[in-house]
Amino acid sequence: MRVITNKSNTICPSCKSDSVLYDKTTGEQICQKCGYVIESDMIDYGREWRSFEDERDEGKGRMGSPLSYAKYDKGTSTVIGKASESIKLSNVNRRTFYKLRKWQPRISTAFERNLKFALTELRHASNQLHVSSVIQEEAAKMYREAINLRLVRGRSMESVIAGALYAAARKYSRPITLDEISETFGVERKEVGKAYRLLCRELGIKILPTSPHDYVYKIAATLSVSNSTVSDAISLLKEAEGKGLTSGKGPIGIAAAVIYIGTLINSEKKTQRDVAKAAGITEVTIRNRYKELYDALHLKDRYKIEE
Repeated sequence: MRVITNKSNTICPSCKSDSVLYDKTTGEQICQKCGYVIESDMIDYGREWRSFEDERDEGKGRMGSPLSYAKYDKGTSTVIGKASESIKLSNVNRRTFYKLRKWQPRISTAFERNLKFALTELRHASNQLHVSSVIQEEAAKMYREAINLRLVRGRSMESVIAGALYAAARKYSRPITLDEISETFGVERKEVGKAYRLLCRELGIKILPTSPHDYVYKIAATLSVSNSTVSDAISLLKEAEGKGLTSGKGPIGIAAAVIYIGTLINSEKKTQRDVAKAAGITEVTIRNRYKELYDALHLKDRYKIEE
């Protein structure tokens, strides 16, 4: 049932009449003299009842796909028809149709061309590193801001987009190392690090230091160790953190060391070389971290493992 109340303090902007009523069902203020809808309080989130396609209800959507920073046009550009549709055209119109389709992607600014190439590289690298779409979107957003601030000038596009991806991965606690990023993009590790620090400084990005916990599961998955080994490694890591043994130490080295100790406890045949290769560090680093934890946590008295 429609409930209509009087709104005597509202004047119709069309006919200047004060005979305005408010329909609570539709949330509209309607002039009773000329029928002008003055204001509506309600937003219709339902589907459109009009479709320009041949489908039935499926084509009557109110909106298209969401905006995406990972696309150079954010997903808002249009395409001039399909090649199969040219059959319906005359010879003259068909030639015009193909010319328009050919020139449409060529008409672009330097900004758009840069974005196209950079975001294509970002998409390929994200697929190789198995990065989520959320991190990819964040990296694309950072790169767009870097272009607007002219931070790319004087630097290679690959190094800046690589630094953006590394910053986005760090922001969402995704354990990706600089070596992996530099290898994927084919850029020197030093250049990626410079670009990363530049983006953090200029864009005001505050990222907390990485934790050994971020790398334990990644190293364990690469080595294919058992769940008991991972559980023991996490327990040792928490104990080491409680005693302050991880302060000032590289998180990857600590994570690799506790994984190695976990394999010794559970009698899994993994050498220091195997763990070092999985973690992307040297055997010397693992050996040093292992010795420190071995002595500080008194592992000789607790487990049957030898130094």
